[in-house]
Amino acid sequence: MFKTVLFPMDQSREAREAANVVANIVKTYSSRLILLYVLEEPEDESSAGEIISSPETVAKLLEGAKSFFFQQGIEAQILEQQGKPGFTICDVADEVNANLIVMGCRGFGLTEEGVTDRVINRVINLAPCSVLIVP
Repeated sequence: MFKTVLFPMDQSREAREAANVVANIVKTYSSRLILLYVLEEPEDESSAGEIISSPETVAKLLEGAKSFFFQQGIEAQILEQQGKPGFTICDVADEVNANLIVMGCRGFGLTEEGVTDRVINRVINLAPCSVLIVP
C-alpha cells in the first residue's frame, strides 16, 4: 500500500514524535523510507544572511534520524533540498513517487506565527499522495 514513505523533518519535538509512527508504518508495509530536510530559502535579500540551520546541524539531525531508524531495522535514504518547505516537500514526493508523506503537526518555520499552518495546509492541498499529520 505504502511503497515509499517521505518523512520531512525539522528540529521540532513533533517531528521526533512522528518518527515512531513512521517506523511503524514502514515496518508494517515494508516501505522504502526517505528522510527529507528542506533548508528554507530567505524571503528577501535583507534576510539572506540569516541561516535557519547550519549545514552541520542539518547533517547531525539527519544522521541521528537515520541511526534511529537503522536501530529499528529500517534503512533510510537522506535528501536535503533548498526551497520553500511546502512546495519542496510536494515536489520531492512527486519525484520519488511517494505514496505517503508523514509530518509532525508543528515545525517547518517556527520563526513566524502561522507559518507552520501554511506549510501543512500547502502540503495537504498540493501533495501528489496521501498525507498523514501526526499530532
